[in-house]
Amino acid sequence: MVNKAWKIIPRPLLETILNNHAQHHRVPQPLILHGPRGVGKTTLILDRLLGEWNKGPHLTGYVDFAQSIKDHHPNFDGSFPWTSWSTCDLPSLSNCRTQLENCLESMAYKGIKLGTISSNQIFTTLNKWHGLNTALRRILNRNAFKTAVSDKVSGSGLWDRAVFALSARSNAEEIDGVLGFEEKGKSLSIEEASYFREAIVALRLAKEVIKVQQGWRGNAIADLNRSGRFSRSLANSCTDWPCLLFDLLSQAAEIDHFQPKLVINNIEILRNAMLTDDSTVCGSMYHDSLIWRIIALGANERCLPVVLVTSDSYYSYQAFMDFGFPDIFISRETFGWTPQEAKMHVVSDYFTHAEWMVIDDVLGPNPRHLFELYVLKQSNYYQKLMDNEASTFEDIVDAYLAYLQVTVVNPSMEKALMLLQKFADDARSGKILDDRLRFGAPWRHPPSSKDHTTRLEWAKIQLMDFIQSLVNTEFGINYLADCSLEILDDPAAVALVEVGLLYAQRDPSFIRPISKGIQRCLVRCFRILLAWAWFKVHIKFFTMWGTFGKYMKA
Repeated sequence: MVNKAWKIIPRPLLETILNNHAQHHRVPQPLILHGPRGVGKTTLILDRLLGEWNKGPHLTGYVDFAQSIKDHHPNFDGSFPWTSWSTCDLPSLSNCRTQLENCLESMAYKGIKLGTISSNQIFTTLNKWHGLNTALRRILNRNAFKTAVSDKVSGSGLWDRAVFALSARSNAEEIDGVLGFEEKGKSLSIEEASYFREAIVALRLAKEVIKVQQGWRGNAIADLNRSGRFSRSLANSCTDWPCLLFDLLSQAAEIDHFQPKLVINNIEILRNAMLTDDSTVCGSMYHDSLIWRIIALGANERCLPVVLVTSDSYYSYQAFMDFGFPDIFISRETFGWTPQEAKMHVVSDYFTHAEWMVIDDVLGPNPRHLFELYVLKQSNYYQKLMDNEASTFEDIVDAYLAYLQVTVVNPSMEKALMLLQKFADDARSGKILDDRLRFGAPWRHPPSSKDHTTRLEWAKIQLMDFIQSLVNTEFGINYLADCSLEILDDPAAVALVEVGLLYAQRDPSFIRPISKGIQRCLVRCFRILLAWAWFKVHIKFFTMWGTFGKYMKA
């Protein structure tokens, strides 16, 4: 048995496209890197690109919103889930917000150390979007500023006084540590050191100003969360701080001196993050406000390169519509290896040709399937299985399929059933538009009963009907070319896409299972649902027959 370390295979075309985007110091659009699960997007960023994007003048912030999900992240000896993050316990929005802000702040500190972000620039950028006088006066009063501040003092004068007051109560050693003044060979004149320290204090003052202004809106945000309404101004107030940092970093970007960029992995988690308090708006509103403002900054003034990495098919098509038009983002979609590429990379090094033929037929060329199967092949379980003369490589593939079925597909199908039951409940309570429920398909006539069993049976029938239709189309529906956008109204299709078993890709515009292995597991689920339906029909038949027999005897 071959026992080699799994290697990361270069993808020259995709890497060139991403590098071309990242080499610009400012760009007009954010880039979305999307594709089905298991095709190597995160591996590409972390193992191939991120190191190069942090050399020389380049500085790349990396935020992974899944980092705090302990059961499903490599940082905690876990692995990313095969299905959607919505099937996991999602982190709080405040946690995601803190991650993003800390990353951007550390990048801003780097810009200050390089002399590209100054106190005056921070004031000018802040003053461009915010009225500062009242907040600055409140901060001065809070810091027990001894001299009375005249009402005639200008905004810039208030700013200078507030910076001085904040400097007086700041820890000088901490600021010097942030600036790296203690590093060997670091010698600056008094004027230079004062310039850098002032910029650090100014950045902290800007954060305090925004915090004060957001505090004024606290009751309005709490009322918004209770009522479920929408307010763009309140949503934007919650993203003021990260967007100010985006603006500062974009202005400071300079070719061959300071070229910041940001990679956000698993951006869909921010959209679905849990709201645990009223310090901010809900996750979807925060997500939309943040992306809207990045788009606006890029279109109006150019923004530092932002790469959003996701496996959620919402970002392959629907996000482009929700945010305006098909070209609002730069879209780069990857589907991993073709069968020919996978064969070239893995045959002889990791699998024999005969083993590859089995893998290609059962699982397909998905890189994560291949990696997990190779790990299983190296395990003691495989050795014990192969010691049995009657066992073959097909047995290890069957064991892997069983693992996918039990740990991935079955829980996701349970979640899909819950989503369908919720749809039936929403339809009964009038939350679904009447236009979506008119005529045609059975799902347009959900049960009006509150009974849980009735709703569950209806949900199972909808899933069975949809999967059977998917089988009849050979697991591929071209929702654009075939003018089949109506399929996105079907709650069964939406549920299977939302739980991550299906992927609605952009080019070509197919809705399909995320891999051939998951496809086989879906077929098994269909057979189970079919057996359940057969059982229910026959139970009803025998019940009716018994009733009829009693009637005849009578």
